[in-house]
Parts: sequence; structure tokens; C-alpha cells
Amino acid sequence: MARNTRIVVVGGGYVGMYTALRLQKKLRRGEADVTVIDPQSHMTYQPFLPEASAGSIEPRHVVVPLRKVLRKCHHLTGRVTRITHATREVTVELVAGNVTTVGYDVLVVAPGSVARTLPIPGLAECGIAFKTVGEAIYLRNHVLSRLDAAATTIDPTLRSRLLTFLVVGGGYAGVEALAELQDMARYATRYYENITPEDLRWVLVEAAGRIMPEVGPKMGRYTVERLLDAGIEVFLDTRVKTMEGGHVVLDDGTEFDTDTIVWTAGVKPNPMLEQTDLPRDARGRVECIAELQVVDMPDVFSAGDCASVPDLSKDDPEAKTSPSAQHAVRQAKVLADNIVAYLRGRQLTKYKHAYAGSVASLGLYKGVAEIYGIKLRGIVAWLMHRTYHVSRMPTWNRRVRIVVDWTGALLLGREVVALGQINDPRAEFNRVANPTPPAQPAQRLAPQQQGAPVGAGQREEAVRPGLRGA
Repeated sequence: MARNTRIVVVGGGYVGMYTALRLQKKLRRGEADVTVIDPQSHMTYQPFLPEASAGSIEPRHVVVPLRKVLRKCHHLTGRVTRITHATREVTVELVAGNVTTVGYDVLVVAPGSVARTLPIPGLAECGIAFKTVGEAIYLRNHVLSRLDAAATTIDPTLRSRLLTFLVVGGGYAGVEALAELQDMARYATRYYENITPEDLRWVLVEAAGRIMPEVGPKMGRYTVERLLDAGIEVFLDTRVKTMEGGHVVLDDGTEFDTDTIVWTAGVKPNPMLEQTDLPRDARGRVECIAELQVVDMPDVFSAGDCASVPDLSKDDPEAKTSPSAQHAVRQAKVLADNIVAYLRGRQLTKYKHAYAGSVASLGLYKGVAEIYGIKLRGIVAWLMHRTYHVSRMPTWNRRVRIVVDWTGALLLGREVVALGQINDPRAEFNRVANPTPPAQPAQRLAPQQQGAPVGAGQREEAVRPGLRGA
């Protein structure tokens, strides 16, 4: 008895999930078996990560459980470490720790992208990206915990460091993350007796001469003006030289200390592609033809951030589609239809999509948009941003939950509690299980000793006035 065609989808992001979702609707019963492989059991809708980090949306509502929506597909939770097309095999390191190989007849390569890092001293130790829901949750808790710490110190140097926040990268991810987090932090200061919005320092550093190039020069300048109006420092044509120990040095000579460094300076194709025998371009992306098939491999398809796809909407034959969610979602639809056509021996469709425009949020009730050449700003652009992205969110289940979150935040205000325990959930248990002697408070100095340096074994009292005991 002949077996079903084996379709393996590497990656459960935009391309992977939308492709599998469409395949399970289009394929006939018994026509093919679809297996989706991803290190996570969910797809993250990244445009909503800034709002999730700011508390406008529940973080669980910006992810889509793959097993719930892909009921007719098989799932493997694991990391693909190698693709050998010569033998039609994918090597997978499963979450249980064991390694297995999965054979295929048709392959979809869509592992997406990862943060593009640079050899800047201190980046690996101090920086955090903004691509996953875990990073969004961490940043929310981290920013609020910096306010908590700053409210309990009388050391002006430490206080300044705690209340300084740096975002590197002026693309969509960086600007939206910065705007939403800054909005949240300003809102939170109303609950602190000794912190005002003016005490917060937010810094954006961008190596290019403009931010958010997708919305055009005029809207880019407008965005910079709105950021400056909000008290955010913007450094254009500027690079970070070092950030060792949180001490940031820019190439224009500016120096400052910070406890928060968010790195959003671009993406690069998933490094896993280096362990494949697929053709790749100079940037490491999988080379594809307009039908989204890999060059010289008609049974392998690719799309999204990791793929080099011809942009047929432009006259330049060398032009490639940009690594955006707009292209990824539309490419997934064409890709799934082309797989069905390939299995049934029909003509495949070329991917062609003209750039429709961009929308971006700059915090609550503020935004910019450029749709088919029409430029919008302010609350109208902000509403368009929310409307567009909620309409693109997979499943009505998630759309309704997000709208309910927005309504609750509008009527009841933001939640500004830091749940820092989730970053180290065993800390309290370890403290109880392994007790250590409590630290002794510093002894009050005699009048003749006041002003002397703190000696070894002593610690400086760092409490704000009004909390000191009599």
C-alpha cells in the first residue's frame, strides 16, 4: 500500500504556521501528512510584543498554540540542527534531549531569523533582544523592578543608572518597544512618591541617519519629533562602541551608565541554515525562485525572513522582498497553494505583492502610518495600527481576547506590577532551604566619625528619607 506524501515544515512562525494552516484546509484526506517542527509549541505574533511588554495585552494572547490550531498536522517540539536534502532527511534535537531524523518528500524551510549581533564589548553580557514573548515579559518586569530599586536608594549615581534605559536600533521593533515601555514607565511613576517622569531617561541609538525607513523620510522625521516631545533622547548616525558593565560609550563621545540595554539592531537568517546543503545567497538566505521553490530543488519551498525571494513588484531584477510580517503572511498563502499544485501536477503561481504601506504605534494614542502613499499620524494612525494587526491575528479566539484586553486597559487603566519572581522562581525556596545569617545594619557613626569612608564589613544604608527608623 502506497504511503501518503510526507510534508515537513521546519519552523512554526508566520510562514510555518500559516502554511500548515492552509495545507490542512486544502489537502484531501489521505493526500499527504504534514509535520511541523519548532523549538516552541506556539507561534508568536511579534507586532503585538510591544503592547504585551507594556501591559496593554496579556502575553499569552499574542501567541497561538500550534497544537490547538493545527489539529490535522503532526507536531515535533524540537530544534532542527541539520537538513540533508541529498537523503531527504531533517535532523531534530527534541526537547526530551534525544536526537532523531525525519524523512520528507516535500520540505518547507521557514526557521525565520534571529537577532543580528555585532562584536561590541559587553553586548553579550548586558543586552537583551526583543523577538520572543519571554523577552517581552522579562523587559516589562525588569523596567518596573528598576523603578522599585531606584525608589529605595539615596545614591544619586545608582539611581541615575537604574532610571536610564537604552534601546539600540531604530527600526519598527526598537521604536515601538521604546515607545510602549516608556509610556508604561511614565504611567507607573504616579505610584512612586519620589520618582517623577522627568527622572526617567530613555535613549534611542540608531546607526543610520533616520529611523523607521519603511514609512518614508517625512514620517520618519515626524516620529523623531514625537519621541523628542516625549522626552526621549535620539542619537542618529551614531554607534555604540562599548557597553561593558553597563557603561555605554557612543562614538560621538557620549557616555552614561544603564541597567537596561535593549538590542533591536536588525536580524539575520537562522544560523541553522549553515548546516544544510541548500543554496544560499551572500546574506545567508535560502535562494528561491518566484514560485517560492528553492533554486534547482522543486520539492523544497521557502519563504519569510530566511528566504531570498525575487520582488516582482519592482523593475530591478535583483530586488528581493523585505523580511517583514506583511510579506511572510502573504508568501505563506502562495506557498501552501503551490505545494498543493505541485502534488497535483498543476501550474505553480509566482509570488508578487506590491508594498501596501506600514503602520506603527508610538505609545498610547500615538502612531504613524503610510498606506498606499497616504500619510497618517496621531490617534488615527494608532487606531489603524491596532485594527490592522488584530485583523491579521490568527483565529477569532485570539482576536476577541486581545480586544477584551484593550477594553479592560482603557476602562481600568494599566497594570504596573512587576512579577520579577518568574525570572528566578526557585530563589525564595532556595533562601528558605539554605538559610544564611541576616546581614547586619550599619552602625550609626559617632559625630566625630561622620563623613569617614565606609570600612570593610560595613554597608552603606540606602533607604530613602522617611523610611529610616528613629
